This record gives sequence, structure tokens and C-alpha cells, in this order.
Amino acid sequence: MAEREECVVRGSRLGWVAGLLALVAVFGALATHSAPDGGHGIGIWPIGGATACFMISPRPRTWALVGLVGLIGVGSIWIGGRDLEVAIGLGIGLAAEAWVTWWILADGRRKRPPLRTTVDLARFLAAVGCGGLAMGAAGALTSALTGFGEPDVLGLTVAASSLLAQLTVVPFFCRLRNHAPLAGPTERTAQWVLLLAIAPIVFMPEDFPSIVFLVLPLLVWGALRSSPYESMAQLIAVLTFAVPLTTWGRGPFANAGPRFGLSVDGQGILLGTFGAVCALVVLPLVLAVGEQIENARQAAAERDKVQNIVNGAAGVAIIGTDDQGAVTLFNPGAERLLGYTAAEMLGDTTRRLHTPEAIAEKAAELGVENDFTAVARALLGTGANDMRFVRKDGVERVHSMSLNRIEDDRGVVNGYVSTSEDITDRIEAERRLVEAVERLREVDQVKDAFVSSVSHELRTPITSILGYTEMLEEGQYGELAPEQLDAVRRLSANSTRLLSLIDDLLTLSRVQEDGLSLADRVVDLRKIVAAGAAVVAPTLERRELELNVDLPDEPVPFLGDRDMLERVVINLVGNAVKFTPAGGRVDVSLLAGPDSAVVEVADTGIGIPPEEQERLFTRFFRSSLAQQQAIPGSGLGLSIARAIVDQHGGTMSVESEPGQGTTFRVRLPLLTVA
Repeated sequence: MAEREECVVRGSRLGWVAGLLALVAVFGALATHSAPDGGHGIGIWPIGGATACFMISPRPRTWALVGLVGLIGVGSIWIGGRDLEVAIGLGIGLAAEAWVTWWILADGRRKRPPLRTTVDLARFLAAVGCGGLAMGAAGALTSALTGFGEPDVLGLTVAASSLLAQLTVVPFFCRLRNHAPLAGPTERTAQWVLLLAIAPIVFMPEDFPSIVFLVLPLLVWGALRSSPYESMAQLIAVLTFAVPLTTWGRGPFANAGPRFGLSVDGQGILLGTFGAVCALVVLPLVLAVGEQIENARQAAAERDKVQNIVNGAAGVAIIGTDDQGAVTLFNPGAERLLGYTAAEMLGDTTRRLHTPEAIAEKAAELGVENDFTAVARALLGTGANDMRFVRKDGVERVHSMSLNRIEDDRGVVNGYVSTSEDITDRIEAERRLVEAVERLREVDQVKDAFVSSVSHELRTPITSILGYTEMLEEGQYGELAPEQLDAVRRLSANSTRLLSLIDDLLTLSRVQEDGLSLADRVVDLRKIVAAGAAVVAPTLERRELELNVDLPDEPVPFLGDRDMLERVVINLVGNAVKFTPAGGRVDVSLLAGPDSAVVEVADTGIGIPPEEQERLFTRFFRSSLAQQQAIPGSGLGLSIARAIVDQHGGTMSVESEPGQGTTFRVRLPLLTVA
């Protein structure tokens, strides 16, 4: 279907080209036949139509079309009354002109080139000029070879007529910016009536100089107020009167040779020059008006877009002023936030939006004079600043405001714009939040102090309980029955567990208050790891677990607190044993590098869900898997271990998957000991 439509379009275009070439042949013969008697020119030969054929014709090939235009040129000139050798020379020149003009204008492609901007106009004039030079050279060469006329006169004659034909016809086949006419129907009708009335009149007098150039104001009027194609049509209308009347011996250009001592071909040169001048007046104006209309449309669209954005910013007060400070813009956001309507503020200044106290406060903050203008100048271009605004109802609100200059493309300041949003509620919320945080900090301090105090108070009686249970187990108060001994042992175990929890709480309290008091001395990390593992090892006797400890052969010296570091190892190995089911394995290793040592504790236990690992080192946190399996613990050990490692300049990390086990790594920086 698409191919059929393309074939129809091509067939239609070929029909137009065939018709256009036929008109070129007919008018070419008429133009040559109408040339002044005794002259050597070929009249206003319609070379513009031949050039247009290259733009709109999909076929034939370019070289074939050049040959076809050349044959039409030769035939029409010969039929018009010129000798065959002259017709051949000028026909070749016409074909060359059409090809050169098209190749430069359309970049060698079969298309309608744009003619909308000054750049397009420069390209168009260059193409027409080069084409005219090609035709002028062909005319001069033909004259020199055939002896037909004088080479310079014939070259100038055919070049001038070709320029006229190209300048007036080719624009119709370009892509002009076809804007709507600025004039109304009445004005356009008046243009045409005056043009059609004056054009034949000014070509009647034969005196020179003539009033013929009175048509120029009418053409300029049309170029400024009509559509592009209508303006070019008005130019064609003027030439429609100019060419026949000159041919019939009327107007200032007719019989120019005998009357003014010029060559007979001077008539064609003057007529061509007049038409070219008219075209060079109309065409730039048409393009300039089109560009201005397009620029105005884009500016209006941009203005409307900006206006929509400004009006749509309901939560932002946007206020614009001129260079004297008079309000020119007061958007709906400003109306909503400040209570004034735009009608009330336009033409006024923004002084009424600030109290003298607010200005004085801001002036003191900025270190400038207590003056509205001085404060405004100090705020220009400094970004967001807190500023108090007073609403129409007298309520004062705090805005975050930015004030900036509005400059044109030359850097001249022609106004100012401020944008602001009401942050009063946010400031109040932040103040309340700060107060709430401070209260929470006080509560937390009270809680920590309470925990520390209670822990200290509990430690002494629990130690006493452990002492008495130990004496009961040893039979110092008499032999106990098996059931009694079992109860005492349970009491002792739970008391030991409670004492361990109290120790953790006291240690945690020390960390939060002023940090741990570390007794730094050079220690061998191998001994610390071995001692920590040995403390936990007895608990494996009641469990079917395998404990492997891998230590380097050489000492690993480290400057730190032996007891605290050993506590870290005990905590990690104890957790690994506690969370590893029977039949599992716990691997403890120490790796020493050039700059750091790594203590690694890996188990094959229940693991830790990935989403819970970030909270693993927070106080009192216990994983969901530990809670589900009712494994006892306080949730304090890892947070204490992390604090100890941090104070030794180290880091602690974890890798774990549920059901796949867990690996903790403690990296400690090694210190060189002198």
C-alpha cells in the first residue's frame, strides 16, 4: 500500500515537472521572440522554472535533466529567431545555470530547500549569483565564438535577465516560513488594488528617470504585512506589467539604446536590474518578518510556559519588581502565603511586607546599615536566607527567601525577583524535635544511671549468694540430699548467669559514659586468642562440638588491654558454641599481616538473617532465630565487643546465612614496638 502511494506521488510530481518544462519551452520562445529588434539578448528567459524542475523532480537522473533543459533552451531560442550556433551556446549556458543554482541551493539533492533564515537567504543569493555568472560566461563565450554581438554586452544582458527570472520564480519552490498575514482582509485588498492600479501607470511614461520606483513602497508594504507567498505574488504582478509594457515600447526601459546612447540590449539589462532590485527588497523583508513572527511566537510560548510555572507554584511566593523596586509580578503563591492580592501589590514596593523590627534584625545579622535597601543589596545573589514577612492580617511568618537580579543579554539589570516559602511551621517543628531529643537524652542518661546504680547494688548480694551456694555444695553446712544438691547447683548457675549480665551492664555503662579505661601494654595476640578459647572449651564437654584453634608460630605483638581483648574472644567463641547445634564445628584462627592482624571465629550454627545483620551490634538486640529456638542471652555481648574493638582502633565485621553458619572477623592494627 505504501509503495502504491509513493508511486502515485512520484507520478504526480513527474506530471508537474512535465507541465513546468512545457511552460518553460513556450515562454522561452516567446521571450526570445519579444527581445528588442537589433538586439542580441533572449529576453527574460524563464530559467527559474528550469531550476525548479531540479528541486521537485524525482526522475530522470540529473545528467538527463540537464540535457533536457539544454535541449529546451536550444529549441526555444532557435524558434525565437536566433541562429542555431547561438542557440546551442546559450542553451548550454541555461542548462549550466539551472544545474549550478540547484546544486548550490539544494546541496545537490532533489528537494525543496529551506528559505527561512538569513543563512538560507545568503545561500540562495550565492546560488543565484553563481548561476548568473555561469550564464553570463556562456553568453560572452558564445558571442566570442560566433561573432554574435559584443561578448561583454551579451554576457551582461543574459546574466541580468537570468537573475531576474531566478530571484522571482525559484522562491516559490523553496520552503518559505508561510506565516499568516498580519494584515486583515481590507488592508490586503487595498494593497492589491493600489498595486494593480499603480503598476501599469508607472510604466507608461518614457522619460528617464521615471516614477517607476513608486511600486517599491507598495511591495515593501506587502512584504511587511502579507504572507510570504502573497508578497512574492505581488512582485510577480508588478513584473507582469513591466515586461510586456517594456516589450511594447512603454516605460523608462523601452528603447533605452536610441534614447540614451546605449546598446539596444540596454533595455534588457535595465529591466532585469529593476526586477532584481525589487526582488532583493521584497525577499529579505519577507524572511525578516517571518523570523520575527517565529521569534515572537517562541517568546510568547516561553513566556506562557514560565507564567504557568510561576502561577502553578502555589506553595512558593514569587515576587518580581522593576529596576526601581516596584512590584510587577505577584504570583498566586504569594497571594496565598501573604494575604495580599496581585492588584493590591502591583506598582507598590515590597517594603510593606517586612516590619521595621525584621529589617533591623536582618541588618544586624548581615552587618549592614539598618535600611531596607541596604539589607536587600546584601541579600542579592546569596542564596536562601531566613527572613520574616508580615501578612496582610498582621501575622508575622518566617520565609526562606532567595533574592536575585534579572539581567538582559547585555548584563543590564532591569529588575529583581524573590522566591520564598513559609518555613515557620518547619522551624517550630524542628524546635520541638530538638526539645524532644534533649528530653530523650536526659531520660536515657537517667536510665543508664539507674541501670548502673542497680547493677552495682545487685553485684554485692549476688556475690554473697554465690559464696553461700558454693559452701552448701561443699557440704560445710551438712550433707545435702541429691535433690537439694541439684537445686543448689541450679541456683549457683543462675546466679553466675545473673552476675555475668550485671558485669555486662556495668561495662556497657562505662562505655557510654566515658569510654573504657584500657590498660595498654604489649601483649601477644596468640596468647589472648588461646586463653579466650580455653575459657569456653569446658562448655564443649557437654556438647558434641568440634573446636579448632589455628595460631601462627611467631608471636603477634599488639599494644592493648589484655583482659578486654580476651573478653572479645570469649564473647565471639562463646556465641559460636551457643548458637551451633550438636555435631557442628567452631574454627578460631589468628592471621597476622604486615599492618594488621585478623581474629576470625567461624561456626556452622543457625546463622543470622541478612536483614538483621545491621542491627547485630546494637544493645539488647537478639536475632529472630535465637528467639525462636529459645537460646538464652542478653543481647549485650556483641555491642560490648564492638566497643572494645573500636577503642583499640580496629573493626569488626560479620558474614552469615541462615542455616549456613556465621563468621566474625576482628581486624586490629599492629603497632611497631621499639
